[in-house]
Amino acid sequence: MKKFPPLMISIILFLLLSSEHTSLFAQDTEDELAAQYFQNKEFDKAVVIYEQLFSGKNYAAFYSPFLDCLIELKDYSKAEKTVKKMIRANPATPKYDVDLGYVYSKAGQEKKASQQYESLIKNVSPDQSQILTLANAFLLRNLSDYAVQTYLKGRKLNKDSYSFGFELAEIYAKKHDYENMVEEYLDLIEQYDSYIDQVQNTLQSAINDDMENKISTVLKTNLLKRIQKNPDDITYSQMLLWLSIQLKDFETAFIQAKSLDKRTKGIGENVFSLARLAASNGDYTTSEKAYNYIIDKGPDNYYYLNSKIELLNVKYLKITSLFNYTTKDLTDLETLYVVTINEFGKSTSTIPLMKDLAHLQAFYLHKTEDAKSLLNEAIAMKTAAPKTIAECKIELANILLMSGDVWEATLTYSQVEKDPAFKNEPIGHLAKFDNAKLSYYIGEFAWAKAQLDVLKAATSKLIANDAMELSLLISDNTDADSTTGALQIYSHADLLSFQNKDDEALKTLDSIDVLYPGHAISDEVLFKKAQIKMKKGLYNDADSLYEKILALYPDDILGDDALFKLAELNEYQFKNKEKAMELYQELLTKYPASLFVTEARKRFRALRGDQLN
Repeated sequence: MKKFPPLMISIILFLLLSSEHTSLFAQDTEDELAAQYFQNKEFDKAVVIYEQLFSGKNYAAFYSPFLDCLIELKDYSKAEKTVKKMIRANPATPKYDVDLGYVYSKAGQEKKASQQYESLIKNVSPDQSQILTLANAFLLRNLSDYAVQTYLKGRKLNKDSYSFGFELAEIYAKKHDYENMVEEYLDLIEQYDSYIDQVQNTLQSAINDDMENKISTVLKTNLLKRIQKNPDDITYSQMLLWLSIQLKDFETAFIQAKSLDKRTKGIGENVFSLARLAASNGDYTTSEKAYNYIIDKGPDNYYYLNSKIELLNVKYLKITSLFNYTTKDLTDLETLYVVTINEFGKSTSTIPLMKDLAHLQAFYLHKTEDAKSLLNEAIAMKTAAPKTIAECKIELANILLMSGDVWEATLTYSQVEKDPAFKNEPIGHLAKFDNAKLSYYIGEFAWAKAQLDVLKAATSKLIANDAMELSLLISDNTDADSTTGALQIYSHADLLSFQNKDDEALKTLDSIDVLYPGHAISDEVLFKKAQIKMKKGLYNDADSLYEKILALYPDDILGDDALFKLAELNEYQFKNKEKAMELYQELLTKYPASLFVTEARKRFRALRGDQLN
């Protein structure tokens, strides 16, 4: 055998590799050119290149665009031959068999296409992966009805092993066939109750996106039918409870929770959770009913004490949130607190009651000394949890600030803020925020802003947002030469409002317009006045002030706040449903980036009648 010198071998290898590289490079260039033609809808040019590429070694990579070109050019004969070539090379891949039917359909041979599809479904094997592959092949060609038939055939072949329920439900959802979608999901949890969380998560997303509320209506109807048909199966009652909560229909949710609790002889766990949820969403009436249901179970119930405590908190919120309470409402509530504390005694368990009673006495009944004395008793309890004591100290500091004892207030806030145990905890951040706000109240703006800027990174989103808002208020209303005259008057008015000296606060705010007409803080002044008017129950005055903000400062930072508050006024105080809906919808369109968008959408849907009854 003739031997080549090493140098010659190297040259030959180099030339071979170079040739292959050049070939690959040329192929890449042709592919890019064909893709460009295809994108420009120049299919007659693209098809020439794709046909050449399809005849090469890497033909499978160019099958789809080549076939698409042939179909676009109505060359169905060549398209059929192309697909059949792929079928011969890949006999176990249903995608190409489906593509053959697709070519027939595009050529106007619908009967032949249907026969092709039906044959594939008829001959599909019981293998789960094969069924999924065939169904997905149909879905790729937007043949959802055939995908459904495939899964239904697979259900028969697999009997009880796998029902393809999730896959079918997903297709029905895309087809907006909510009846069948819901049936599939409910059948799934009937067969396998372990699927309930997965079904709920999927439905929650669908319900949130369903602005017309069709899914929840169908779901409720089907659940009620199944509950009637299978009264002993609690799964459907659990689903109806869940659905009612999703739609914030707490009255229906309470009925379901109570029914489930009685049937399972429970201790009220679901009812207790619902009571808290209803309260946090402002449905104080249902929350009261739920807590009273648990209390009626008697003192031996696990949730009895907590229900007593939280019921009083709900009553407090119910009275104070409506701004139209009387002195008798407040004194009656105080009596309930005292009676409840006497029932259980002053102990670590009743500290939350003592703290809430102190707040009521100080901020609403002007019994400041009684409130401070009660809190000092709680703080002195050696066995109380450190966090509980910290909460009492913050409440005490608030009362000290309200009564004008600024120095003692800042010292008390600092005790919590500087405690190493709370350095990175929300309670420590709250103390720091309240201390910074105290500095703002007394005009120490630079110090307050420095502390607030640190809190922007707080783990508590609520505290971080509040810190950011107050920091912006300070920076936006500090003039270029660092003068803060208008801001000092405003912060003093803010303090007076905090101290419930509302008439003085209003007079102080009025002076800003006189001394600093047209100042940048004017929209904040109007908003603060509106808040105070709301607090005093002067809703028409508040309405006019919010309207003024929208007329004069629609694009300023408080524009969306004013619009949302105006919508709430019409919904809750004026009971003007149509106007409230109009305002919520205006917020959605005018301020799409507002933090109120999600809540405004929910309120709009509820007022429109989407909420279940």
